[in-house]
Amino acid sequence: MSSPSEPLAAQALAFAVHCHARHRRDSDGEPFIVHPLEVARLLRDAGCSETVVAAGLLHDVLEETRVSLAELSERFGETIAALVQGVTDDSCIESYRERKQMLRDQVRFVGGDVALLFAADEISKVRQWPKRVGRERARLHDLPPDNRARRYVEHHHELRLEHYRASLAMLEQLVPEHPLVTQLAHALEQCPPAREAQPARAAQPGSVARGPARTDPRVTSQRRAARVRP
Repeated sequence: MSSPSEPLAAQALAFAVHCHARHRRDSDGEPFIVHPLEVARLLRDAGCSETVVAAGLLHDVLEETRVSLAELSERFGETIAALVQGVTDDSCIESYRERKQMLRDQVRFVGGDVALLFAADEISKVRQWPKRVGRERARLHDLPPDNRARRYVEHHHELRLEHYRASLAMLEQLVPEHPLVTQLAHALEQCPPAREAQPARAAQPGSVARGPARTDPRVTSQRRAARVRP
């Protein structure tokens, strides 16, 4: 367990910085530690205990590094280890949709501080969503709408937004009107759509706009006769 001579959050920060030293965020290339720092700040500003704030700093070490649950428990105690485990994906589940459904189910089952930690994590991710989408759209800008790579990325965007919205709905049931839930709802309102709007196709030079197709009067007469037959 961590030494009582140093504040718990300070120890958690030092350990998190060490664990994520070589990691970068996908959204903007910034050092990964920026994300746990934001999560911890959100929890602190929401009035959470130092234990929960420390868990915020450590919430990705099980999922993103080689730190084991046993090591985390030994260093920081079972309470923090349980909080971190409560917001950690099951890497054995390959399907993104199923994995996130399982994550939401475990958060729903435990509730309490795990739900608040999960909410802060989602806020930070959703706030980075516009940057991530912008970066990926710029990379795929010249590809046609039906390109396989473009469709794959847009499908993944749809899955992420689906998860974020389902997370908000779940949290609104668990901790309704909590400031973190309100912040998540606001962040989601700022998210761009999963698929980029495509410009309308311009009419070809010399083409003539066509109106609605006209039906031959003889066909109409035959249809009316058919309807009144016994």
